[in-house]
Amino acid sequence: MKKECQECGAEINIPEDAVVGEIVTCPDCGGDFEIATKTAEKVELKPAETVGEDWGQ
Repeated sequence: MKKECQECGAEINIPEDAVVGEIVTCPDCGGDFEIATKTAEKVELKPAETVGEDWGQ
């Protein structure tokens, strides 16, 4: 299954065995997206939250 990157418009390949909560990465821009919902016909992605990255402190 393929989904369009929300950042650059490239195609992101979603593995058949991917599960909700899994992170997928755009091969073009490197954007990380979390699988929000997944059915046999449809996948919805949302921007992945960066947890644990505390660059400013």
